[in-house]
Amino acid sequence: MGKASIIIYIVIAVLLLLLLSHSPKKNSDHRHRRLKLRSNFSVTPFSTHHTHHEHVAFDPLVADIERHREDKQWEKQYIEHSHPEFDGHDSAPGEESQPEWEDFMDAEDYLNDEEKFNVTSRLILLFPKIDVDPADGFVTEHELTEWNMQQAQKEVLHRTEREMELHDKNRDGFVSFSEYDPPSWVQNGDNNTFGYEMGWWKEEHFNASDLDGNGLLNLTEFNDFLHPADTKNPKLLQWLCKEEIRERDTDKDGKLNLKEFFHGLFDLVRNYDEEGHNSSHNPDSSVDAPARMLFAQLDKDGDGYLSDDELLPIIGKIHPSEHYYAKQQADYIISQADADKDGRLTLTEMIDNPYVFYSAIFNDEEEEYDYHDEFR
Repeated sequence: MGKASIIIYIVIAVLLLLLLSHSPKKNSDHRHRRLKLRSNFSVTPFSTHHTHHEHVAFDPLVADIERHREDKQWEKQYIEHSHPEFDGHDSAPGEESQPEWEDFMDAEDYLNDEEKFNVTSRLILLFPKIDVDPADGFVTEHELTEWNMQQAQKEVLHRTEREMELHDKNRDGFVSFSEYDPPSWVQNGDNNTFGYEMGWWKEEHFNASDLDGNGLLNLTEFNDFLHPADTKNPKLLQWLCKEEIRERDTDKDGKLNLKEFFHGLFDLVRNYDEEGHNSSHNPDSSVDAPARMLFAQLDKDGDGYLSDDELLPIIGKIHPSEHYYAKQQADYIISQADADKDGRLTLTEMIDNPYVFYSAIFNDEEEEYDYHDEFR
């Protein structure tokens, strides 16, 4: 009987060990990582290589909270833009309803309350929504990229709707060129403010975004106008190529020679294809044979220059789309959470590394966390 009891105890102990080894890990180092709402609010609408790309939240619930805060900021800016006479006056309409940063502390307290917002529970809920192609118990890079794309598209469209509300003066659901107001820093700047030429806000850009040619931009066209890197509109892609030449064409001959291509565009293409390369600025160096090779491939007519038509094959690398950043984010997450290095994530791997998915909203003051700038 004594031997039987020992065997029973051993079996129970083994079962407990197995249970603990497969249960969600609650690492103590996770507790100090306070989540903090971010601000992606910007007066500059264009999502191009000229501007810093803002990361979008992995969790739709966090995204909704952040959008709510941004909308409050937008409302404040809208009042200031539409009613400059009230600027700095205590009697500005709606002033009492405009929140201060401290008003969002309740939301941050919510995110950091394990009973209300538990990252493990969130990942368990979100896993089957991501694991759909196929639903096989693994999250692949493709599935994670598609999930990130969905979140990015919601974010971009929401901001476009907000911008359209600002510029659609007659509330007919369309924006005309006369209704659109460029950002104030463009109106007040010189002809090359922040490296932009005014083509980015001129009628040529507007007309290229007007896919049906009716002189008005609907929501889809206006979204393309604000975010040309993600367009499928061939007219707008052609305009992007012309704008690149206008910006890089130092001798103003309407096309790019090898030197102009090398100094202005080749690093952008190489950055897209190969991260962490060593840039060079000497087109005569043997190191830059790839630049000469790419230039020759693009120069279809062999005249030693690149026209806007010849830039078209690489315009997607010069202006990376949301898909590029969605994949970049997916690759980073998998590299951090894929414990068995099989290139995909199980639910257990996600639960064991919860803050990889919420890393973009870590408190900036955390010193122990290795913060990746590309996801700030």
